[in-house]
Amino acid sequence: MSRLAPSILAADFNRLGEQIKQVEQSGIELLHIDVMDGMFVPSISFGMPVVASIRKESSLFFDVHMMVQEPIRYIKEFIKLGADLITVHVEACKDVAGTMQQIKAQNIKCGVSINPETPVKAVLPYLELADLVLVMSVRPGFGGQKLITETLDKVRKLAEIRNERGLSYQLEVDGGVHLGNLRDVVSAGVDIIVAGTAVFDGNITENIRKVKEVIEDAS
Repeated sequence: MSRLAPSILAADFNRLGEQIKQVEQSGIELLHIDVMDGMFVPSISFGMPVVASIRKESSLFFDVHMMVQEPIRYIKEFIKLGADLITVHVEACKDVAGTMQQIKAQNIKCGVSINPETPVKAVLPYLELADLVLVMSVRPGFGGQKLITETLDKVRKLAEIRNERGLSYQLEVDGGVHLGNLRDVVSAGVDIIVAGTAVFDGNITENIRKVKEVIEDAS
């Protein structure tokens, strides 16, 4: 069954610790942390101090999504601060395999991501190294965008390839997921669903309950 990974990009940073506790108390296991550098994507989000701060207070699995040019520069530091999984973009690395190997050498999980306009073939050489493949369902850099439905075809294709090759990577979708399209996302075969606004806009506990209910019903 699909699991929910709330994205703190949509959280109220004035109440971040409190809201993460609410997420934990709702039975969530994964926290999605978007790191943006203003170069690979137009926006700048948060970096090492925020990860270090929330790690002190949370036992959640930190799913760190590095929307950063040449993320290999920061891998060791983010692992030291408490990342459990680091995902890098094929579009952002000169040496994708080398970057992924450095992550795996630190004994944490490694993910690889593709943008909406990037074809599945771009990630094929790296699937054996991947614990997770993240399909961006919006153009990265800003929250609150509409899900690009064609990206779900990539999820289906990657699920087929996983079966054909006997691999075990998980499939994650990030961007534009809400209650109205959640069934389509689940039925595409997604293992981890990243959601920001759908979780943090309003009553967090109630939002998570509704999302989990739809996931269970659609699985």
